[in-house]
Amino acid sequence: MAKSVDDLTSDEAGSPDTADLVAREEQVFGENPLEVRESDHYTHEYVGGFVEKWDDLIDWKKRYESEGSFFIDQLKARGVKSVLDVATGTGFHSVRLLEEGFEAVSADGSPQMLAKAFQNGLEYGGHILRVVHADWRWLNRDVHGEYDAIICLGNSFTHLFSERDRRKTLAEFYAMLKHDGVLIIDQRNYDSILDDGFSSKHTYYYAGEDVSAEPDYVDEGLARFKYTFPDKSEFFLNMYPLRKNYVRRLMREVGFQRIDTYGDFQETYQEGEPDFYIHVAEKKYRPDEELSDVYSSAVHTARDYYNSEDADNFYYHVWGGNDIHVGLYETPDQDIDTASRRTVERMASKVEITPETRVLDIGAGYGGAARYLAKTYGCKVSCLNLSEVENARNIEFNRAEGLDELIEVKDGSFEDIPFQDNAFDIVWSQDAILHSGDRPRVLEEVSRVLKPTGSFLFTDPMAADTAKRSELGPILDRLSLDTMGSPGFYRRELARLGLQSFEFDDLTEYLAIHYGRVLQELESREGDLADKISDTYRTKMKTGLKNWVSGGKAGNLAWGIIHARV
Repeated sequence: MAKSVDDLTSDEAGSPDTADLVAREEQVFGENPLEVRESDHYTHEYVGGFVEKWDDLIDWKKRYESEGSFFIDQLKARGVKSVLDVATGTGFHSVRLLEEGFEAVSADGSPQMLAKAFQNGLEYGGHILRVVHADWRWLNRDVHGEYDAIICLGNSFTHLFSERDRRKTLAEFYAMLKHDGVLIIDQRNYDSILDDGFSSKHTYYYAGEDVSAEPDYVDEGLARFKYTFPDKSEFFLNMYPLRKNYVRRLMREVGFQRIDTYGDFQETYQEGEPDFYIHVAEKKYRPDEELSDVYSSAVHTARDYYNSEDADNFYYHVWGGNDIHVGLYETPDQDIDTASRRTVERMASKVEITPETRVLDIGAGYGGAARYLAKTYGCKVSCLNLSEVENARNIEFNRAEGLDELIEVKDGSFEDIPFQDNAFDIVWSQDAILHSGDRPRVLEEVSRVLKPTGSFLFTDPMAADTAKRSELGPILDRLSLDTMGSPGFYRRELARLGLQSFEFDDLTEYLAIHYGRVLQELESREGDLADKISDTYRTKMKTGLKNWVSGGKAGNLAWGIIHARV
């Protein structure tokens, strides 16, 4: 009798009955396997003997238990009915989809894999898989119809070695989706492998007992993995080590607006911890006024936080309510307002500003910098900020000072800046970008709206280039962040975008001084603040401020003014 996936035992996960369906040829990589970096070569890597053992590596039973209903829930939440599984492999997800009542078509570039998948469909549920041999780059030629969802799982996208092939494939996926369809792609955490070396929890993917999947060689253009089985047989796969944010960028450039990235099926994760990333991208197009729907989870968290009554009262009454960023202190006990204004003045001194200068302040808070610039130089400033509560105060203050004709205030996120290309001479930001869950995206948006001769001028609380993630844990946890930027990160990413001139005015010493000063102010005024800010918030804030002070004094943090331009 046919079994369902959840009825499998580990021993049953690799039926030997498919041996007659596939040839037993050997893998061939030539004289130098490290030179094999071609998108088409994977068809020669999934040879019969390897395919026969693939389910030993996957272990359907353990994969079922570890994955849970993650993909099923993602699809059902979007009302998906029809799914194209473009990386069917031996059929694990195609069978799951059929069990859950989806209409599924199973495609793969390996005929050996499709043969095994068809047999598995019959054995585990009595399902007849609709299999199609297809090349992703010509998917519309090989597979017909439109689908509510396309899934590309099992680290399969990594088989494409050229950017041209990756872009063409994503364009094919996009074209075959219905107008509100969803694309799901998973990948190994190659960032961690490239930067920190290989490690694996061996829990979510490739969970088979006594089977190893480990890198034999890794560089920025090749991840060659060796798969060793209990009978001592060895097989290899040559793959391209995709970095997470690179994949997200390609998906956006094809047209996907909202992309949620999960680590090992979790919405929040620490950058170095997941074995795998899962990107869930929606084709649905949203106009500017609906862009709040595509904010990253980190931006949503920041928005909710800054809109809260506790946060608004804290920043307004304790931090100063005008400039809410790190200040430059002449004396340790200088008032926060004066020190914060000195930061604005020092930043402004680094660029030429005239009445004709157009400035965009991203993460503008209460608009203190915008009012200083408009009043001092007569320039027009656009404030972009995600907190409607802060924006309301900003508008009120501008009107009171007669500056509302020079300053516009817009609700929105710096991950999707709602302004045209080449619109601003200066993009300005103070201590805001750390709240993004996709900082490369923020920098891309800044580069887009900046004029070719413009300047990007900003500060951001950062990790020191030498800091370890474990040393930043308390700060990241407090802010619900997975990572922080660093001077090196900003230098690299801005150079990638063409902003080669990078000046870092290192003012890290003021970071601990500032947070210590805010802590002192909060503690000295707690009696007056009891009816405005809750005890819980004040307690958490004091802990958070102490962590910033400790991190700064320990040398784990960096801060200063960055001026980048072409």
